[in-house]
Amino acid sequence: MPIAKLTVEISIPHAQSIKDRRQVLRSVKDKLRHGFNVSVAELDDAALWNRATLGMVAISSSSSYLSGQMQELDDALHRLTNTLGAEIVDSYVETLE
Repeated sequence: MPIAKLTVEISIPHAQSIKDRRQVLRSVKDKLRHGFNVSVAELDDAALWNRATLGMVAISSSSSYLSGQMQELDDALHRLTNTLGAEIVDSYVETLE
């Protein structure tokens, strides 16, 4: 079964504390979990308040479905982060067969 992983680096320029960072990340994670039924986790420590790395993982019997889902997820992330005053610095998808 194929597994797809989307890794995203986010910049949160307005974050002045760990609380600001958590607020943005919690909103992003909750909306992605409910909207796309994927697993979402923070992949870094909270050493920098204005940066974060998130990982999203999905599994399916169809690799073409996963590819489309990861593209939709990436598009939604760009819209969502813009709404929250953050921006995507880098994103990449890995697929394991």
